[in-house]
Amino acid sequence: MGLPKIRSTTRPRGATPLEAPASGSPLSTLRSKLAVTSLLLGSLLLVLGISGNKTTDLSPADVDGTAPSKADFTSSEQATGGLSSEQAPDHNAARSSPPPVEPPWHEEVVRNGDNLSLIFARAGFSDRDVYEVTKADGGRALRKIYPGETLSFQTSPEGRLHRVKHKESALKWSTFTREGNTYRTEVTVREPEIFEQSATMRISSSLFLAGQAAGLSSKVIMDLAGIFGGVIDFALDPRVGDTIELVYEEAWIDGNKYADGDIVAAAFTNKGETFQAYRYTDSLGDTSYYNEDGVSMRKAFLKAPLDFTRVSSNFNPNRLHPIYKTKRPHRGTDYAAPTGTPVYAAGDGRVVEAGYTRPNGNYVFIQHGETYKTHYLHLHKRRVKKGARVKQGDIIGTVGSTGSATGPHLHYEFLVNGVHRNPRRVHKSLPKAKSLPEAELPRFEREVARPGQQLAALKNTQNLASAGSQGESSGQ
Repeated sequence: MGLPKIRSTTRPRGATPLEAPASGSPLSTLRSKLAVTSLLLGSLLLVLGISGNKTTDLSPADVDGTAPSKADFTSSEQATGGLSSEQAPDHNAARSSPPPVEPPWHEEVVRNGDNLSLIFARAGFSDRDVYEVTKADGGRALRKIYPGETLSFQTSPEGRLHRVKHKESALKWSTFTREGNTYRTEVTVREPEIFEQSATMRISSSLFLAGQAAGLSSKVIMDLAGIFGGVIDFALDPRVGDTIELVYEEAWIDGNKYADGDIVAAAFTNKGETFQAYRYTDSLGDTSYYNEDGVSMRKAFLKAPLDFTRVSSNFNPNRLHPIYKTKRPHRGTDYAAPTGTPVYAAGDGRVVEAGYTRPNGNYVFIQHGETYKTHYLHLHKRRVKKGARVKQGDIIGTVGSTGSATGPHLHYEFLVNGVHRNPRRVHKSLPKAKSLPEAELPRFEREVARPGQQLAALKNTQNLASAGSQGESSGQ
């Protein structure tokens, strides 16, 4: 029989093997209890340290058994000044630089006769800058600048053009920002707040003065004349005591009035007859003005080709000519007005003649279809040329005193199939105005119900005020 095998164990040099105590011995039990107690105590201290969110000295030995050195405590205390991490000052924040200040803007207002090169040069920039900005998306719109608009410039710290802002109005502006060698375009469009206003007027001399007394702007007054221009000749028809009620819109931005908007509804009582007009957008998206029955307020011809004036001579086939002192037919109506007063096309048509003769001075003749023709004589300046297409209300010239004229006025003639007709009466024989289709009327009636009630309330208020003033006058 051979010798028994002996298990070889390798141990480090100098190490002394420890003999494991026998299981269940007093020494083994004591050591186990101490280990469990130490573990529980360490866990409890660790939890307390974490919940307090601060460094807690557990013991000379760390939880993992590694004791921190004195150098560790010293470096930590030096870094925090002996304070906790929350109390220690943030030196990085103290050393951080303040946010950069945005470079200032330099603003240039567009003047009459300006172009981009002149404006950029005034701001200290070159034609190369003009080229680089205008080749950006939307940059070509910069070439369509108008007096009163503004261009603002911002320079980078390196002295290069960094940003250009083109402000067309308080509602729209475009900003061009340099990105490398190109410019990025950003268009900003604002929507104003729309509020409704109302006004009442009583004519004592003219529509224009009555409107001014009611606090209306020139735009609203002229819009009012345009709406009723097919049924009222504002040079002849208005009478003292005529009344007007209207509801109109105003556009506001940031708590300030920006502009007058559209007239929503209006009523004009002329010599006892009331004309009503309502702004309505039909189901196809077309917007126009209609009376309470849905009949268009836009007639084929204006009753007068200018809005507010005084009439110096009516149609008279036997009148004595003021210059030639002979009886010559006066086949039209003379509207005396200051030189430069705009003259409008009475209806849609084509300019068939535009020139100058000694009797007529500067003149414009417009053909309206095959049947009607209108003449405008003694103009100071012509604004249209032969062959031009015009729309009703387009400015075709200005009042003057050229040719055989004793003073500034417009001589206006109306011809039907080549025969002169009285412009004041010919409207009664003209075709009827366009009406809304039957299918559109229910929608129209619903939409105009509220403004109709507003006009009625304004009319009632104005009647009460008029009755009160008349009572006071009779009482005196």
